[in-house]
Amino acid sequence: MSTSTSTTVVPARSAWSSVVREGETLTITDLHGNQAVDFLVYDARDTSVRYSAPDTIHAQGGIFLTTGSVLMSNEHTALMTVVADEVGRHDTVGGACSKESNTLRYGHHTWFQHACVDNFLAEGAKYGLGKRDLVSNINWYMNVPVEKDGTLGIVDGISAPGLSLTLRAERDVLVLVSNCPQINNPCNGFEPTAVEMTIGAAG
Repeated sequence: MSTSTSTTVVPARSAWSSVVREGETLTITDLHGNQAVDFLVYDARDTSVRYSAPDTIHAQGGIFLTTGSVLMSNEHTALMTVVADEVGRHDTVGGACSKESNTLRYGHHTWFQHACVDNFLAEGAKYGLGKRDLVSNINWYMNVPVEKDGTLGIVDGISAPGLSLTLRAERDVLVLVSNCPQINNPCNGFEPTAVEMTIGAAG
């Protein structure tokens, strides 16, 4: 059994992907603080089985993720489990920024700005995935409070430099990441920064 680890620094606004084998861990480190990390996960052997926000929210009885949260598939099976979390709350409902949502929220002058959907499409294409394969994603480190009237906010993050979370793969999974390029709301402190991905050997 391999005991090696591999670490990659993902630059600001960039995409990243990897297969994480069953039992291996993936640690995401917020190097500079206040950086949202958009995240999708698929069964590596059958990508039609993929992360499901409704199944995940239903299984754990809440919309925020933290230690112990299980990322469920559209077949209601476990894909990954959060085994450590130094932040304490992560978003499942805020979605990924796109050219379309940027122009709707912030004006047509933002159309040419890079967005998470662009990252997901470019990275997913390496594995034969297209737009119809993009589902509602997780936003690690993103602070999306829900008001009493159901309104969602996107506000300053609650992370800090060097804080991390660790997921364990419950089967061989394909992970797609967009290190969010959004500069029109506070999810990245208006200045996207690098994050670090570390894949650790199965225990």
